[in-house]
Amino acid sequence: MYPFIRMIHHIRRARRLPPLGLFDAHVSDHRCWPWDIDLWLELNNGRTLTLYDLGRLPLVTRQGLDKTIRGSGMYITVAGAAIRYRRRIQPMRRFTMKSRLLGWDNRFIYFEQSMWLGETCANHLILRSAIARRGQGIVPPTELAALLGVDAQSPPLPDWVQNWIDAEATRPWPPEAP
Repeated sequence: MYPFIRMIHHIRRARRLPPLGLFDAHVSDHRCWPWDIDLWLELNNGRTLTLYDLGRLPLVTRQGLDKTIRGSGMYITVAGAAIRYRRRIQPMRRFTMKSRLLGWDNRFIYFEQSMWLGETCANHLILRSAIARRGQGIVPPTELAALLGVDAQSPPLPDWVQNWIDAEATRPWPPEAP
């Protein structure tokens, strides 16, 4: 089940924290609860993606993106992700999540998120999101930039993000059936 209560807690907390700039990081503390684990007694890989919502949605709340998007009849949807797992997060273990917006291209916006056990990175996510408007489909990120009053040109994306974007462009869609 989706962690609605945890999400409400993190969004309410984000509303009480100072606002963030568009490219500032939101840092939040979390715990791996018993219902977050898999058969190997560690944070489930699918649940990891769900828990990243608990960092990304408070981030856009603190940036003011949520109000701008909703006020314009838009919404954010996940359009792709790549994650690297390196350390186990065991039950009841506390971890820190770091979330930030990296920039955008002509179709998508890109977020970077990571989970940390002290000074050790447990996993790292690059997430591509689309801004869409009901009944109209994907909205160019430059339209959102205009609403925010920021430069329509994104800061340069890191090379590793651009490499991922380029690799994704070669991936067939729809995929070939086996």
